[in-house]
Amino acid sequence: MTDTRVRPAQPEDASTIVEFVRGLAAFEHEPLEQVHLTEADVLRDGFGEQRFFECLIAEQPSAFGTRPVGFALFFPNYSTWEGRAGIYVEDIFVVEDVRRSGAGRAILEALARIARDRGAPRIDLAVLDWNPARGFYERLGFRQQAEWLPYRLEADGIAALAGE
Repeated sequence: MTDTRVRPAQPEDASTIVEFVRGLAAFEHEPLEQVHLTEADVLRDGFGEQRFFECLIAEQPSAFGTRPVGFALFFPNYSTWEGRAGIYVEDIFVVEDVRRSGAGRAILEALARIARDRGAPRIDLAVLDWNPARGFYERLGFRQQAEWLPYRLEADGIAALAGE
């Protein structure tokens, strides 16, 4: 296993976060034109007055010091049954050339420590059905919630439902 350091993202990581999101889109076979996230969005929503997300950056040693090799973008969700906030992982991504090096596990270990320290009863994430990382998540103890089906209302539906 390669030595991986995981740290909270800083404002100067905004461009790296955007690049990781673009890398995730490519991994998911989605057109890059669908990624509308900008550095300004990251700075506003991740580091601004009202923070909507947090982010972790994984780094590994390189010939020039360290290089970012992955990230996780997350935010609190709330369980009325638990009466506590949990953590929802919106995105987790590790660059292809370091997959299986321990970087993904290091990111999830850091998230688990955050959840523990905050008293969060659970960590939730969604995984595409074809993603080979499903086995990795299951080995770490994540379980598929087959009885819960994801639904989404997007911009056109929101406008229609809002009566526009």
